[in-house]
Amino acid sequence: MYKVDLNADIGESFGNYTIGMDAEVQKYITSANVACGYHAGDPIVMEKTIALAKENGVAVGAHPGFPDLMGFGRRKMMISPAEAKAYIMYQVGALKAFTDAAGLKMQHVKPHGAFYNMAAVDENLAIAICEGIKAVDPDLIMLGLAGSKHISAAEKVGIRVASEVFADRNYMEDGTLVPRSRSDAKIADPELAITRVIRMVKEGKVEAVTGKDIDIKADSICVHGDNPKAVDFVRTIREKLQAEGIEVVNIAEVTG
Repeated sequence: MYKVDLNADIGESFGNYTIGMDAEVQKYITSANVACGYHAGDPIVMEKTIALAKENGVAVGAHPGFPDLMGFGRRKMMISPAEAKAYIMYQVGALKAFTDAAGLKMQHVKPHGAFYNMAAVDENLAIAICEGIKAVDPDLIMLGLAGSKHISAAEKVGIRVASEVFADRNYMEDGTLVPRSRSDAKIADPELAITRVIRMVKEGKVEAVTGKDIDIKADSICVHGDNPKAVDFVRTIREKLQAEGIEVVNIAEVTG
């Protein structure tokens, strides 16, 4: 039996600004990556998002980013490993206060945006992130880009790790995501995206943007639900996965 998790980045509203359709997308995902206040989110949003996850039976993870609200955490920042570790501890600790208060155990940590992409190719940064996770709770799972430094760093630090793939993004031959600045970064055709995801789960392969097949491990699929069409896509991808005999469960159940 094939198993895979469906995760989404949520809780990214801030103050008077609403981003995403959290209530709708949480009906179909199994794990939620909740913003922790640095790139998005605020204490009120964090509390509401945790309550919503509990109501829907969705496993909760922290989604820590760079301290860059204006850039939504997508701008690169040059930080030291010590700073990276502290940023992780600060944000994961903040969200943990809300999960503890709600009677939930936090499941995982997935870095956001530029923090995620930089650590995917920088082992020192990835190790610092994993050390920060371990310092807060050694039982937390690192959710990182399949085949990247995230995975090897977690193994070196000695924490559990899950490999993430993206439903609507194209891949470079080295397994990294095609940069958002490029016109071919995203896959617009939902049917193609779903076909690719099913192949990732069942065959461990994906076609890179160059046309070459590359190996990939799919423990968790990232989906986005920031508009009505995207929510329909999340629902459809779950239905198609189940129709293919793929069980949709949270990360902890996939990784054992």
